[in-house]
Amino acid sequence: MKISVSRFLLAALVALPFAARGEVTINRSTLGMFQPLPEMADNPENPVTEAKIDLGRKLYYDKRLSKDHTVSCNTCHDLASYGDDGAPTSTGIAGQKGGRSAPTVYNAAIHIAQFWDGRAPHVEAQAVGPILNPIEMGMPDEAYVLKVLNSIPGYVELFRKAFPDESSPLTYANVGKAIGAFERKLLTPAPWDAFLRGDDAALTDEQKEGLTLFMSKGCTTCHLGMGVGGHLYQKLGLVKPWPDLKDKGRAEVPGFEAMVGFFKVPSLRNITETGPYLHDGSVATLEEMVRKMAEYQQGQILTDDETAKIVAFLKSLKGEVPTDYIKMPELPESGPDTPKPEK
Repeated sequence: MKISVSRFLLAALVALPFAARGEVTINRSTLGMFQPLPEMADNPENPVTEAKIDLGRKLYYDKRLSKDHTVSCNTCHDLASYGDDGAPTSTGIAGQKGGRSAPTVYNAAIHIAQFWDGRAPHVEAQAVGPILNPIEMGMPDEAYVLKVLNSIPGYVELFRKAFPDESSPLTYANVGKAIGAFERKLLTPAPWDAFLRGDDAALTDEQKEGLTLFMSKGCTTCHLGMGVGGHLYQKLGLVKPWPDLKDKGRAEVPGFEAMVGFFKVPSLRNITETGPYLHDGSVATLEEMVRKMAEYQQGQILTDDETAKIVAFLKSLKGEVPTDYIKMPELPESGPDTPKPEK
């Protein structure tokens, strides 16, 4: 009884309809768990420079960082399609399928960690993982990656420019730093950010009603902060066991074996554009995902109207893709000793 009363009171506080005009307003004192996006996701250990961004953009699009020259970072995290590939699980070299859905790279740099299980602390560490993964990009080892890059004269010069204070700048760690610098500006401000900064007209009345429900139904237990998610780990099936869950999630990371079924909470930014949903891409529609989250994470059964309004709110989180920033760059030409693609 206490829970239902508190939720009723929260709903009453969050949204107050003006009877005369039919408008919906939000009590802004209830929005403290949210923050708008910054202009850039800083990392003091990897200061962003234009030279690093230029290098990182090229590396992000370069398929020569895969064993058979068929896969780049952009293959699974397509920047023109909101940073993912729209598939349940991604396809790597030789048509191999990965075990988890590729999350979007947009706004990822503000997250608590990277990958569904949080095994990489930041985007710089994440960027170098898929290159050596035998299913994804399949390079045999770091030395081979450096052999490829050193064989391309343009890259040798680009690494010198990006890391001018280093005597040997072309290192595997610097591959991650360059791609990471590029990704730290992959942010997509949305109407939601304008609303958080004080523009009441940035959200429609239906979206404000959806926000009211989003808060009163307990969605903000996990989906909060700048990313509206991405800032903590949570058990999938928190109040009701998730059906047929086989992935152990964060428990597969050494040192976190007790966190069976825990995953990094996804950011809901651009969520309308990045289906299918869940770590395995098993949920096809956003409406189904909203219903399942309410049921299994909060013990709530949503009506069709409630679901539609929450989805309407989630549409306000759709930002703009930075078209000029993500434009496909001209890549450095291969040198005479650049390794050929291997099958």
